[in-house]
Amino acid sequence: MTAASPTPEASSPHVMNTYGRLPIALSHGQGCHVWDTHGKCYLDALGGIAVNTLGHNHAKLVPALQDQISKIIHSCNYYHVPNQEVLAKKLVELSGMCNVFFCSTGLEANEAALKLARKFGHDKGIERPEIVVFEKAFHGRSIATLSATGNPKVQAGFGPLVEGFIRVPLNDIESLKHATAGNPNVVAVFLEAIQGEGGVNPMHLDYLREVRSLCDARDWLMMVDEVQCGMGRTGKWFAHQWAGIVPDVMPLAKGLGSGVPVGAVVAGPKAAHIFQPGNHGTTFGGNPLAMRAGVETIRIMEEDGLLENAARVGAHLSQGLATALAAELACGSVREIRGQGLMIGVDLTKPCGALVQQCADNGLLISVTADTVIRLVPPLIMTQAEADDVVRILCPLIRQLLQVQ
Repeated sequence: MTAASPTPEASSPHVMNTYGRLPIALSHGQGCHVWDTHGKCYLDALGGIAVNTLGHNHAKLVPALQDQISKIIHSCNYYHVPNQEVLAKKLVELSGMCNVFFCSTGLEANEAALKLARKFGHDKGIERPEIVVFEKAFHGRSIATLSATGNPKVQAGFGPLVEGFIRVPLNDIESLKHATAGNPNVVAVFLEAIQGEGGVNPMHLDYLREVRSLCDARDWLMMVDEVQCGMGRTGKWFAHQWAGIVPDVMPLAKGLGSGVPVGAVVAGPKAAHIFQPGNHGTTFGGNPLAMRAGVETIRIMEEDGLLENAARVGAHLSQGLATALAAELACGSVREIRGQGLMIGVDLTKPCGALVQQCADNGLLISVTADTVIRLVPPLIMTQAEADDVVRILCPLIRQLLQVQ
C-alpha cells in the first residue's frame, strides 16, 4: 500500500474522530459498483448519501470535468463565472422559480435559507423573526441549522442553540396552525419534502398543499429543503413537485454535482430580491469546476432519461422489497417500506445499525438512519437487475436480524 493510498487503519490516528467509519477505503468505481483498496467489489445503494447521481466514472461526466480542470478550477466571485448563469437559468427553468445563489454544501444552502427568512422578517419590521420547523428534521450541523434540526442526539453538547424556531409534528396542519396562532413574528415554514436523516419520512402531498396555502394567506415564506430528496431522486426534479406546488425558497446540494461539491438556494418571487450585495457570500460557491459539474449533471440526466429511470427502478425496488419481506410486513416486524423513486426507507421494529457492516461484508453499501430505518439512495443510473441484487443481498440479512432476540 503506497503513502498516497493508506489503509483505513493507518489513516485514522491523524484524522479527527467524527465518524463511525467502517474498516473500508474505496479505491475506484464504475457505474453502481465500487471497489475497495483490497479489491473487494460492492454494489453501491448509498451513492455517497444521495450524492453520486450519475454513479461512478460516468463516460459523459468525467471528460467534461477533465476539460474544465484543464482550463480553470476556481475563481472568486469578484468576477463573472459564465456557467453560474447557465446553471442558474436551468434550475429556474426546472423549478419555475426566479433566481439562484450558489454555495458548496447543503448546510450552507440551508443556512442561507434561514438568513433569507430572517431578513424577510426584518424587512417587514419584525424584530425577532421566528421560523416553523419540524420534528425529526435534519438541516445541517452549523449552530443555526443544528437549531432547526429536530434530533436531540445531534444537538447534545452544543447549546445554547439559536432561538427563533417553533417545532411542530409532521403532516398535521392543525398543529401548525395552533403553534403559530396569534404570533406576528412567524416569517417562514421550513421543511424537507421527504426527511432523509430523520428516517425517510415523506410529507403528505395534501399537507404540502395546505402549507403552501397557509404561507400565502399569512405572507410567510414556504422553504422546502430538497438537499437530499431533490435532483431527480424521486422521479421528478424536486420532490415537492409531486404536490403541484412551488416554494418560495429551495435549498439544493448533494446530487446537483454528482460528487463535486455544489450547493444552491433557488428563490421564487417573494424571496428573489431579499439578498443584496454584502448580505451574503461564499469563497468556493459557484466556482467554475462546481458549475460545470452541475451543468453537465443536468444535461446527462436529461439525455439519459434518469428521472424516468429513478421512478421505474425505484418502484421495482420497492415492490421487490415488499414481496421479499411480505411475511415480516404482515406480522409487523417490518413496519413500513416508504419513500419515492430511489429514496427508500425500510423501517424495522428494532435497531438495525449492525446491518451496515453485515451488508458491506456481503458486497452491498447501505446506511441506517433514525436507528431503525434502512436507507437506500443509490445512483439514479441503477438498473432493475441491480435493484434485484439489492433485494437478494439485503432481505435475508433483515430476516436474520429480526429473528435474533
